[in-house]
Amino acid sequence: MIKLFSGTSNPKLAREVAKAMNMELAQAEVTTFDNSEVRVRIEEEVTHDTCVIIQTTAYPTNTMLMELFLMADALRRQEARRVIAMIPYFGYARQDVQHRPGECVSANVIIKFIEAIGIHKVYTYNLHDEATEGVFSIPFKNLSAFPLLADKIHAYLDTKGVEVTPEHIAIVSPDQGGIERARKFGEVLFGHGSFDLVVTEKKRDLDKNHVSKALSLYGDVKGKVAVIIDDVSTSGSTLVNSAQFAKEQGATSVIAAIVHRDFANDTAAKIQNSVIETFFTTDSIASRPETEFEKLVELGIAEDIARVLKEIPNGD
Repeated sequence: MIKLFSGTSNPKLAREVAKAMNMELAQAEVTTFDNSEVRVRIEEEVTHDTCVIIQTTAYPTNTMLMELFLMADALRRQEARRVIAMIPYFGYARQDVQHRPGECVSANVIIKFIEAIGIHKVYTYNLHDEATEGVFSIPFKNLSAFPLLADKIHAYLDTKGVEVTPEHIAIVSPDQGGIERARKFGEVLFGHGSFDLVVTEKKRDLDKNHVSKALSLYGDVKGKVAVIIDDVSTSGSTLVNSAQFAKEQGATSVIAAIVHRDFANDTAAKIQNSVIETFFTTDSIASRPETEFEKLVELGIAEDIARVLKEIPNGD
């Protein structure tokens, strides 16, 4: 039997997943004390059950991770048969290499915690670098929200009278590291791989948080709708700079498709005031008042998560 548990990171998404599966969320108590410590208590029988924890590890990332670890431990102590983590957004995934001497590789540390606590399997959406999958020694599934985003953008462009072909649409990667990601999205949007990518050359300041400079845009966007693709946006600087370059080089309009909205407090205003026409994203990260803005179009992933969880065999 499968039972669904939710941490406090995105309870709305967890409730929608449960509804899509025609079941109720299992009961658990999550308490945060005045000294910031967290306590988790499982409030129902889970012996021999497969238990799924739905917990995005976004702001406040460290607290959400600790909730995940403590809930997994509590379930294991109650003799759950399997503990599966559904982590729509995997925090620390961008800290996957050592950029400078003396730095930790945070993504690897988080994976070690997940494995040590006894989690059986992990699901996430659009992990920053697919190579990180190889670090896991437990089953891991990197799901993709690109089909959902592509369908929504296709419908949006149809209403604008724009033919969804490489002759009318330019797929843009906001940096060199996202080329493969953008190509995969283009293949989903067009249904084939016969198109050219547009790439922004970016230089990041490693001594300053969320600071980067777009240097140039390579590829043909003139007379086309530029669709900028990325897995996550935090400061929004790279995205806004890429959009500005695209407009300056003749793009008729610019839209963005970003899977995870991991915004800083001023990012929403920055995008709202940019040349970006519409910003498409998912609800992998719970909305906060400061992350809402007029150009935002948010897609729900609950039905897709439910579809995945329904496929878990009894013995998984």
